Amino acid sequence: MSAIDTHLSIVGSAATEAGCVLRWLSEDDTRAFAVRLAALPGLRNAFIALHGELGVGKTTLVRHLLRALGVQGRVKSPTYAVVEPYEIEARADAAAPGAPANQAGVLSVWHFDFYRFGDPREWEDAGFRDLFASPGLKLAEWPEKAAGQLPAADLDLYLAIGDRDGDARNVTLRAGTPHGQGMLQELCP
Repeated sequence: MSAIDTHLSIVGSAATEAGCVLRWLSEDDTRAFAVRLAALPGLRNAFIALHGELGVGKTTLVRHLLRALGVQGRVKSPTYAVVEPYEIEARADAAAPGAPANQAGVLSVWHFDFYRFGDPREWEDAGFRDLFASPGLKLAEWPEKAAGQLPAADLDLYLAIGDRDGDARNVTLRAGTPHGQGMLQELCP
């Protein structure tokens, strides 16, 4: 049993419309959560918004998630580029039930970081509407900087420092769509 499983029963709550709260005591717990998230069939076409102050671990979570999905090589932060795209050879067992065989082949993932957005209109200028309309996983840090432009997130993850030493994280998960509600029920105890 990992530390995340051990502490879910203490801090976690049943999945409801309000969501649930998890406590990660270390980066190992972040990695364990990323592995659980990567295993969800609904992740293939999800939009996950990551909220939290600088240095709280949003990019670390994305790196662990991308590794769990099979990304090899360097995983860069998109702080300056705004978006980093990935094409991942998806496992056959990761395809959605009933999906055509070719959907098991490649998973498109876009990791956005809107921290440097000064004007939500930059969203249109960059062509992000088309990316969000296409199939694949979208992960967005600092979604509030693209206010009014983004679709509703399937899952919103709110990360906060959870102790004085700065190692623990309190993570609130909230579903913003029916698709996200299904994912939330699998992630929360």
